[in-house]
Amino acid sequence: MRIIAGKHRGRQLVAPIGEQTTRPITDRVKQSLFDRLMAADVLDDAVVADLFSGTGSMGMECLSRGAAFVTFVERDRSALKGLNENLEKFRETELSRVLSMDALGAAVVDVLRGRPCTLLFVDPPYAMMADPRTRGRIMEQIERLAEAAVSGALLVLRVESSIEAQPAAGWDGPDVHGYGSMTLHFYHRSG
Repeated sequence: MRIIAGKHRGRQLVAPIGEQTTRPITDRVKQSLFDRLMAADVLDDAVVADLFSGTGSMGMECLSRGAAFVTFVERDRSALKGLNENLEKFRETELSRVLSMDALGAAVVDVLRGRPCTLLFVDPPYAMMADPRTRGRIMEQIERLAEAAVSGALLVLRVESSIEAQPAAGWDGPDVHGYGSMTLHFYHRSG
């Protein structure tokens, strides 16, 4: 795993060895996603939330490309260790915070309201989206996240390609873009 552009371009991210709880995004998909974000002009000075952040690949890419601040939300201890190592290694602790908590908890939205987001990533484990109960909880959290997002904000949900897109109150869309076994759902904050 590496940063593909910006001030940290080409630098390798720390990743848990043999860890099964994180699913690194491929460089090809990450490049395509960030090309879309650059075209939409949402990265410069962005306030970002990276939920289910793993070792921080998405948020670190945002910081590399000019984001103003990133909130990482992760509770897996191994992933948190890698995330904190990456923030130290890249000297990005001043422009970020790490919330070691359940990404589906109401407390996440409460914290994010204090610094409303312009860009949000929601990247749950595929098994959570495959289970109708936890998929429902994820979609409810996406709806609540609208309260912590500015008008015009963008939310990107990464799921397995077999998962159908669902609307979410407070958000327009989603626009769906498939990449082999994964799909990105782009939601735009109404209002």
